Amino acid sequence: MQIVVVGEGMIELTQADGGLWWLGHGGDTLNTAIHLARMGRDVRYVTALGDDPFSDTLLADWSAEGVATDLILRDPTRMPGLYAITTDATGERSFAYWRGESAARRTLSLPGADRVMAQAEQADLLLFSLITLAILDAEGREHLFALAGRVRARGGRVAFDGNYRPRLFADQQVARDLCARAIAVCDIGLPTLEDETMLTGATSAEQVQARWQDGGAGEVVVKLGADGCLLSGIGMVPPPERLKPRDTSGAGDAFNAGYLGARLDGASPSEAALAGHRLAAWTVMRAGAIPARDDALPH
Repeated sequence: MQIVVVGEGMIELTQADGGLWWLGHGGDTLNTAIHLARMGRDVRYVTALGDDPFSDTLLADWSAEGVATDLILRDPTRMPGLYAITTDATGERSFAYWRGESAARRTLSLPGADRVMAQAEQADLLLFSLITLAILDAEGREHLFALAGRVRARGGRVAFDGNYRPRLFADQQVARDLCARAIAVCDIGLPTLEDETMLTGATSAEQVQARWQDGGAGEVVVKLGADGCLLSGIGMVPPPERLKPRDTSGAGDAFNAGYLGARLDGASPSEAALAGHRLAAWTVMRAGAIPARDDALPH
């Protein structure tokens, strides 16, 4: 089963004990791709990097995690995006971004993009997010929607995460329109109630589920943070236990990986949700969006 993930991987700055800042990597779809690769999945990441030492390091690090990098393009005129994470006493995170001119914005409009899309359409599962659509230029967005259509026409599935970051959109209506188009071409919808509240004013998981299903999404999983998730046709699936997180960065991305990986293995949605909860729980008890592997990492 080949998984193709489209998005932006960035340089991550995380503050450690003593006030030092550690250099790593992260990004919503990248986090999910790495978790899936750690499960032994065949994962190819689609993005663009620059032609600079930081980009070389990112490429090497992602490859070392098991993510195939043959569909990553290079833009010699740009560099990767950068973000810094700070966390409060409860582990809740906030971000500062420097990504306005990142190479990833031109991912599907650079020379070589036709080759990338021709190979990406062979995917058994294509994953992208609303952040992916936010950072792509207009040409790239249209290419991505067309790619999703071709993957489905071949019998593959499309997963879409409605990860909404208001600062990435000058106009909220543009975000709503792009989200609606993505919902219409996805087989597995992965919205979060918090994001949907900001984007549409939704006040309940049931409202979110109804909006996505009415919009054309097949299987909908509404993520509710510490309260678990709501599965279409099944109901609430709470996490096995409540935790006091150290860092909530990447929790939803980890859930996506656990859920999608289990579904690809033939698990039921309820079983897959528990797999997602376990991986998210492991992630939030460690620093950074992609913590280093340890013996407690769920398999």
